[in-house]
Amino acid sequence: MPLYMDIHELGEVTAEDVAKAHIADLEAQEKYGVNYLKYWVNESRGKVFCLVDAPNAEAANCVHREAHGLVARKIIEIQPELAEGFLGDVETNAEGAAVLPGGGVDVRDPGIRTVLFTDIVESTTFTQSLGDEAAMALLSVHDTVVRDALSALGGREVKHTGDGIMASFVSTAGAVRCAIQIQRELARHEEANPERPLKVRVGAAAGEPVEQHNDLFGSTVQLAARLCAHAQPEQILVTNAVAELCIGKGLLFEDLGEVVLKGFGRPVRAHAAAWRQAN
Repeated sequence: MPLYMDIHELGEVTAEDVAKAHIADLEAQEKYGVNYLKYWVNESRGKVFCLVDAPNAEAANCVHREAHGLVARKIIEIQPELAEGFLGDVETNAEGAAVLPGGGVDVRDPGIRTVLFTDIVESTTFTQSLGDEAAMALLSVHDTVVRDALSALGGREVKHTGDGIMASFVSTAGAVRCAIQIQRELARHEEANPERPLKVRVGAAAGEPVEQHNDLFGSTVQLAARLCAHAQPEQILVTNAVAELCIGKGLLFEDLGEVVLKGFGRPVRAHAAAWRQAN
């Protein structure tokens, strides 16, 4: 059965109100062959995201309509592996609300994720200049460094892009610290192997599961990827939202002002994370 995620924009809403609505969904869902799995609630922004198995989007909305009348503003079909990659196998409390890892049953997960991309600089020339075996060895170094940093700082690998990795983080500061660790480890690798330098660009953006696009975290993924492509070798570029979410976390950024990114109608304010300083 297809998997869907929807978004409700409810304005002022309490976690208790959402819990009652979810219980009503569970009571009504069998009639429509639907299975509401869990939900994420962002009380500060009045938004709720529901994850549901359903024969189609209309059946999922029929349950909402009958149960409490709070129909979704938008429903998108998503791939289960991407839901797992971006959101993780999150725990839920007794009411079915997703909760933050280690936060207890009352610390609800708002569904915001920070998406990070790495991109190996001049990866297409590796094979020509170094040969297949050496090029694959450098790619392996990149993969090991990135995956070690993800493991240490709470990131989840969503997919390998061929010359980089896309990852997702619950913690925005964790994503930036991961990028810093990656750059520092690769700098150490270059010091030890000056004849085989390995440089990467990194881009990161934060956002919600369902936005303007019809893909899970679609706008956030596109923005993070474009920032990564715009970055200079060894640079970490992040959105203004990421920099603001890291205030008070001991991380340093240089405000680069607005940059023009392919695919975006308006310039985007970008910041470069400082990684050579001792954060």
